[in-house]
Amino acid sequence: MWVDFIAYHGRYRTDHPALIDPASGRTLTYGALDQAANRWAARFASRGVGPGDRIVFLAKNCLEHLIFWIACSRLRAIFVPLNFRLASGERDQQLNLIEAKICLSQEEQTGFVPIEEAHNWSESPLPPAAVQADDPLLMLFTSGSTGQPKGVLLHAEMLLWNAINTQTTWQLGENDASIIHTPFFHTGGYNVIGLPLLRLGGTLIVTDHFEPKSVMGAVDQYRLTFLFAVPTMFQMMADQSEFATWQPTSLRVCVSGGAPCPNSLISQYRVKGIPLKQGYGLTEVGPNCFAMSDQEALSRPDTIGRPALHSQVQLIDDNDQPVGPNTIGECVLFGPHVCQGYFRNESAFQASLWQGGFRTGDLMTVDDEGYFRVVGRKKDMFISGGENIYPGEVVAALLQHPSIHAAVVVAVPHPTWGEVGCAFIQGPKPLNLAEIRDFLNPHLARYKHPHQVIHLAEFPLLANGKVDQHQLKKMAKQEEQG
Repeated sequence: MWVDFIAYHGRYRTDHPALIDPASGRTLTYGALDQAANRWAARFASRGVGPGDRIVFLAKNCLEHLIFWIACSRLRAIFVPLNFRLASGERDQQLNLIEAKICLSQEEQTGFVPIEEAHNWSESPLPPAAVQADDPLLMLFTSGSTGQPKGVLLHAEMLLWNAINTQTTWQLGENDASIIHTPFFHTGGYNVIGLPLLRLGGTLIVTDHFEPKSVMGAVDQYRLTFLFAVPTMFQMMADQSEFATWQPTSLRVCVSGGAPCPNSLISQYRVKGIPLKQGYGLTEVGPNCFAMSDQEALSRPDTIGRPALHSQVQLIDDNDQPVGPNTIGECVLFGPHVCQGYFRNESAFQASLWQGGFRTGDLMTVDDEGYFRVVGRKKDMFISGGENIYPGEVVAALLQHPSIHAAVVVAVPHPTWGEVGCAFIQGPKPLNLAEIRDFLNPHLARYKHPHQVIHLAEFPLLANGKVDQHQLKKMAKQEEQG
């Protein structure tokens, strides 16, 4: 079932660039990448690493993230890229769960072996055992934005089918090139474009952080054809003075994920001839579960499209009953791209399943033509005066305002209504509550309108670029009390 695509391209695309690090000028061809992975697999084998063992890596984005993952896969071991932004207590909690065979780091860290030191390890012959479809090869922790982070086990079959879905959805080929600026400890680093593009023999630029001018420069320098980012990042690029004259002729498609993308932002890229599409996915099922053509992205920018070729979707209500078109329901995803489970937390994983599919926790509607719209997170829904409020629905309406570039709605306690919405907005000028309500009147029932509006120059962000809603809720409560 599993095919070692790096070994394949190492033979047939030996001199084609696989990985490029612009900061150091380091480039690995497929031949060099294959050899480097073999050497590291031999070093890990000399330390007794075998099937199911965990190897932890603590580092910012660098080429070793991919080299080590390939090396681990050749030993049927599990690679665990650790969040370098965690507090020491959070890190220790995850390490206690993982019980790693080896802990590596980019720099000196207590309890970790630096890469430079590990270079001196002896090498043992590699075992002949081939990777099986159900072998877990990668563990990624969920972001923790909605609860306690869990270690998601991504097995060989899941990684393969996510790659196939991605290739089919975005029509990728061996001549495509992209950049990885989202952290490898989240699915955006490996599974949006990283492993899918390597499977095809394309080229990846790896950078350790997002900087808008640098990304724009990389698009031009390396003739990138595919660009993924969250809406905040696309907005940061559009806010650069260079954006007005920027002509990225190589880009075939830009994909936004992690949050709703405003139509005004989509239009800024479309006038340059760049299709900016909304994607959808999550760690447990892969980040590329829906698809849309360029024409669909233009005519239906508020949707995430239709299910990808190898995905199936069912919306269910609070009683776990299927719902029909134009009715809000929780999205359940089915397909070979569903993960294997949560590491040492089988009960939590089983609770996330419905008839064999994965309950995403996202609320959606589907229209009569099969196009899906994200309404919000099930856990984010709140009740105001007895009415269900879906923050995603309110955000979608707010983003239609020409002076609102980004918006988030959170719930805050209210003595009369139980809970009400607080809207955080970004844009070129502040808008007061009366202006917001006047604009929303034709779009939303009055009970859905926010009761507070807070204008921010920047949203607090999590490491994966998503908005830190926990921090916003704290700010909203402080504003309400103060």
